[in-house]
Amino acid sequence: MVNSVTNLSKNGLSDWLVQRASALILGVYFLCVMSFLICNPDLDYGQWRGYMSSGFMKVFTIVALIALAGHAWVGLWTVSTDYITTRQLGKIATPLRMAFQAGLILVTVIYVVWGIQIVWGA
Repeated sequence: MVNSVTNLSKNGLSDWLVQRASALILGVYFLCVMSFLICNPDLDYGQWRGYMSSGFMKVFTIVALIALAGHAWVGLWTVSTDYITTRQLGKIATPLRMAFQAGLILVTVIYVVWGIQIVWGA
């Protein structure tokens, strides 16, 4: 049995809520960006930059980025605990799973920091 040490909460309900709320945020963000693209068929760089440079879109992009990080973490934590198990891989499974999850955390933090730098750096 896998301990709940590396998931986001003590039970699956909050992980489920993170997954659903983040999916909703990402869906609304996608619709917002796509509707702008559809409503501006002759879009140029100046218009795009103006749209993405607005305070609302900067904040919304950061929220979407954090939602993506949470969504990815819950999903990949679930995959790692389902498939990197002692039943399938033997004694190496736990250290391998922990290394995999540590790598996920590192990559996720790098992407979020990089995304914030991109959004607020310009």
